[in-house]
Amino acid sequence: MVFHTDNKIIKEHLLTGGFGLEKESLRVNLDGYLSHVEHPFLGNPYIDRDFCENQIEMITDACDNCDSAYREMEIIHKQTVKSLYTLETGREILWPFSNPPFVKGENDIPVAMFEGEQKGKEVYRQYLASKYGKKKMLFSGIHVNYSFDNQLLKEEYLYHSNLSFQEFKDQLYLELAQKIVYYIWMIVYLTAASPILDKSYQKDMSASIYHDLGSARCSEIGYWNDFVPILKYDNVESYVDSIQKYVDDGLLKAASELYYPVRLKPKGLNTNEHLRESGINHIELRVFDLNPFSPIGIIKEDLRFVNLFIVYLMSLDEISLSETMQRDAILNEKAAARFDDSQIFIDGMNIKDKTLSILNDMDHYFDDEASKTTIQYQKDKLKHRYVERIVEQYSDNYVGEGLRVAIDNAIKICKEREI
Repeated sequence: MVFHTDNKIIKEHLLTGGFGLEKESLRVNLDGYLSHVEHPFLGNPYIDRDFCENQIEMITDACDNCDSAYREMEIIHKQTVKSLYTLETGREILWPFSNPPFVKGENDIPVAMFEGEQKGKEVYRQYLASKYGKKKMLFSGIHVNYSFDNQLLKEEYLYHSNLSFQEFKDQLYLELAQKIVYYIWMIVYLTAASPILDKSYQKDMSASIYHDLGSARCSEIGYWNDFVPILKYDNVESYVDSIQKYVDDGLLKAASELYYPVRLKPKGLNTNEHLRESGINHIELRVFDLNPFSPIGIIKEDLRFVNLFIVYLMSLDEISLSETMQRDAILNEKAAARFDDSQIFIDGMNIKDKTLSILNDMDHYFDDEASKTTIQYQKDKLKHRYVERIVEQYSDNYVGEGLRVAIDNAIKICKEREI
C-alpha cells in the first residue's frame, strides 16, 4: 500500500501523526550504586517502574508530532531528575546509559513491588526474573509508539473503499510492521549506544568492553526469547493467533513476554483479546538505546529520522515476510548490534555501504530542507558512530564517567528556574 502523495492533504500530513515515548532509566545513588529506596513516584501516571523497583519508566502522552513528544519527555525527565536529586532519603540520579553501572549481584535488583489489584504485575516480574535472570532486565532503553495522522488515514481510505476503515488501518499497519522488521537492523545500527558493560555484569569478564558490542540490549546477550518467534501478518486474527499459540504452548507466559523489535498494539488495554476485538491503533518500535550525548537520553534528530524512515518505508513495494525472512531479519538485527561494522554484512553488502545507499534513496524521496537535514545527520554519523565516540570517552572509567555525566546533568537541571 503506497500513499497517494499526489493528494495534497495526504502529502501535508505525511510527517505528522501520533508519537508517544516510553523511556527506562536506572536510579543510582551518588556513589554509583543501584538505589534501594522504594519507587518515590507512586500515583504519578507519567513516572512508573519497569522490571525492578529502581528502574524508572517515563511515559509521554500521545503527541501530534515527534518534536512535541520530545518536548514532553524532556519535561517529564527534568521533573524526575529534580525530584530524585532532592530526595529526603538521599540524592539520586538517573544512570545515562542503557547498560547498568556496577551491579553487586541479583540481590541488588529488587523486583518492582505492587499492591492490591496490581499484585499480578509483581508476580509476573518474579516469573521473568526466574526465567531470564534479573541482570538482563537491567538493560534500559526507549520505545517509540507511532500512529499515522488521522486526516492522512481518512483521505487515503477513500482509495480503498472495498475495506472497512478499521480493516484498512489493520492492513496498513500489518504491512508497515513487516517492512520495519525487515529493515530494523538499520535503526539499530544508527542508534546503537551501549558498547560498554561494567565487569560486574558477568564474573568472567576481563575488560569493560564486552566482546564486540554496539547495543548490548539488541545483541545476542540482550532481550530475546529462547526461540525465534514466527508471526503471521495476513490479518489481525492471524497475527494475534500466531502470538497466542506460543502462550498456549507454554513458551510465553503472556503476549507481553514476546521480546520482539516491533509490536502492533490496540488503543487502551494491551492484550491479545483487545487487539483481536478492536484492531490495530499504533505500532511500537523497541530497539532504541539511551544516548549519553543527550541530557535526556534521546537525540532529537534520531527521533525525527524514525518519522522519515516510517514514511519512506511506506513508499516501498509491499513485503510479505516468510519464515526464513523473519529469521534472517532477527539475525540482521543482532548483527547490526555489534561494534565492528567492517564485519557486518546485510544482503551481501557491508552494513555501512548498505545504510548509505538507503539514506541516499531517502534523500531523493524527501524534497524539503528539514528532512534533508535530518538525513544528512545520519550520513555524518556514519563517519563517527555513537558507539565509537562512547568507547573513546568512557571505556577507561565507565562507571566513574557515567556518574559524572549524570551528576552534571542533575545539577544543571536543578539550577533551572522553570522546567
